[in-house]
Amino acid sequence: MTTQQMSDAELAGQPAAYWTGVAYEALIAFTRARQLEKGYTQPQFWLLRNLSANDISPDGEGMTVAELREAMKSYIRPEDDLAADSAMLEERGWLRRDAEDRLWLTEEGERARVDLARNAPAIRAALHEGIDDADYVVALKVLGQLIRNAGATTP
Repeated sequence: MTTQQMSDAELAGQPAAYWTGVAYEALIAFTRARQLEKGYTQPQFWLLRNLSANDISPDGEGMTVAELREAMKSYIRPEDDLAADSAMLEERGWLRRDAEDRLWLTEEGERARVDLARNAPAIRAALHEGIDDADYVVALKVLGQLIRNAGATTP
């Protein structure tokens, strides 16, 4: 039975953990497929973002793969191979490695990061199709309350 076939009372009794897990896997798979169509992986984009002083990196300093893995621990997936992804970005000239095995974003890599970021609005638009912004906000507020009720803090 799909959610469209369930009554509101049946939906209200559904386990949130199950549905958030299903949603997470579907959203990640969709996002990663769209990014792969454009020639890059989500972890590659994260590497560029985490090394850019114009994005996540506070100072634009180089980082080792281990440091990057630590910086991304809240969103990296077990199957993500940052060593392999960073090697691919080095081959493209988007990253360079120094003598201390730290990765640095190149000028070409910064241009690529900016270019790749332009894909995000289309991915978001596809995922949000048919969802009013007000409904989306309510859904996030409900998820936030579920998180707090579970004893965790919201981002």
